[in-house]
Amino acid sequence: MQIILMEKVANVGQLGDVVKVKNGYARNFLIPQGKAKRATATNMAEFEVRRAEIEAVDQAKLADAQARGEKLAGLTVQIVQKAGVDGKLFGSVTNTDIVDALAAQGFEVEKSQVRMPEGHLKQIGDHHLNIALHTDVVVGITVSVLGEH
Repeated sequence: MQIILMEKVANVGQLGDVVKVKNGYARNFLIPQGKAKRATATNMAEFEVRRAEIEAVDQAKLADAQARGEKLAGLTVQIVQKAGVDGKLFGSVTNTDIVDALAAQGFEVEKSQVRMPEGHLKQIGDHHLNIALHTDVVVGITVSVLGEH
């Protein structure tokens, strides 16, 4: 399916690109979330008319994400979980736990923005994670998992 991207999408393209993607990806994800529109003649003409406005909104989002990223960069978050004597947690620390801990410190982050490449944290200690505030803004934080017996 041919679509027009309304914002930058990782591994697909930039704002304003007309790209071909799988039908299900477009219908079920990109179009409902407002990230793309079908590449019809009317939608393309409407996009060209509103291009400057859409690019200005995208730049504002990027600037906001960069400002939030500067505050978040290098932050250390402490999370206390029950753990055994060997340092292994009973359960795990998930992205929801990290979002809650960041919210307690006054940072608004969505669950989907927390990047955990090795999966949920299951050991006590310091773990380095990334927070993707925008497709171009990724900042690193440290999650310090403390065990309680």
